[in-house]
Amino acid sequence: MFQQAVKNDWKAIIDNKSKFVLAHSSSGHKHSLKEVLADPTVTARLADTKASSEVKALDNFFTMLHTEPDRAYYGVTHVEKANEALAIETLLVTDELFRSTDLPTRKRYVKLVESVKENGCEVRVFSSLHVSGEQLGQLSGVAAILRFPMPDIADDEGSADSEED
Repeated sequence: MFQQAVKNDWKAIIDNKSKFVLAHSSSGHKHSLKEVLADPTVTARLADTKASSEVKALDNFFTMLHTEPDRAYYGVTHVEKANEALAIETLLVTDELFRSTDLPTRKRYVKLVESVKENGCEVRVFSSLHVSGEQLGQLSGVAAILRFPMPDIADDEGSADSEED
């Protein structure tokens, strides 16, 4: 590719040659992006990008969900309850919900995001076009890492399920 760029005088490719990265993937399918983004070489190059911070935030959520499940919740009802208790450290939300065409849905998520930001907490809006955003979308589209454990939120699951539907 670089030889063709020099031969055909493609300035854009020549000027951005240092930005190209060679990475291995087991397949050419979209799900392999997660594999490529986990490669240390790629991670180092993407350290300052939004995509890398999204992947890291989602990994932190899954780690917390595995190690301390009382500090990681997903689903709008659980996250809103955690926000009422000022327990949210990091809020993860997909752009599909945050920019929903359904006005009541959009207002609900915008209000949640603004409330979390007002409390001085971190908010990550995930692109639904990125693999990490798709993963978050499969978990209801909203999740939170909490500052402290809140096991009582999980006790309310029966009433929360009917509210989310």
